[in-house]
Amino acid sequence: MNHEQTMPAYGMWTLVLINSAIFIMFAFSFFRPSTKRDWRTFGSFSAFLIALFAEMYGFPLTVYLLSGWVLERFPGIDPLTHDFGHLWYTLLGFTGDPHWNPIHIASNLLVVAGFFVLATAWPVLLRAQKKGMLAREGPYAYVRHPQYLGFIIIMFGFLLQWPTLVTLVMFPILTTVYVRLARREERTVRAEFGTVWDEYAARTPRFIPRLRRPDKRAEQGGHRG
Repeated sequence: MNHEQTMPAYGMWTLVLINSAIFIMFAFSFFRPSTKRDWRTFGSFSAFLIALFAEMYGFPLTVYLLSGWVLERFPGIDPLTHDFGHLWYTLLGFTGDPHWNPIHIASNLLVVAGFFVLATAWPVLLRAQKKGMLAREGPYAYVRHPQYLGFIIIMFGFLLQWPTLVTLVMFPILTTVYVRLARREERTVRAEFGTVWDEYAARTPRFIPRLRRPDKRAEQGGHRG
């Protein structure tokens, strides 16, 4: 460990607020919650980010709880440095700047990809809603719920970058919540669009896109997710 080895990197609550606000506002600009269901989705995602940054820059609960075990395996490591918070970096024996190790780079790509999905899905959904049609272009041509998928990708990216005990517990719970919200939403949309939705759902996966190129068909109605 040679990057900022002696500099404690916690207790910086201003950074917790700034980073949380930036990412939450950025996500809000793409998701635009309007219903109770939307706010529940967005609120749980925001809670995940706040919990993440609270440990990343505020109080390192996970580092505190695991420091004894890790120090037995890696004697000489200072658990109060920023490097130590990159647990995959420590546990897998990476050296050099942790911000340039493969896991950190992969996590950044996932976070960017997740926000890209959110950004590209929102205008498609908005156009479909204005026309009273089913959103089936752009990301909706690949999966039925690109916005929920975007949130899941972002959370997984951050979890890969900075795993904490709290977010490790939150991630599967929130993923389950999003899946249930998606299924509940589908029942509502099917009641509105009938066979049009059935045809769309039959060829478009819920969350995991197929490798084949999706069919290009006109939109027929609108739904969030």
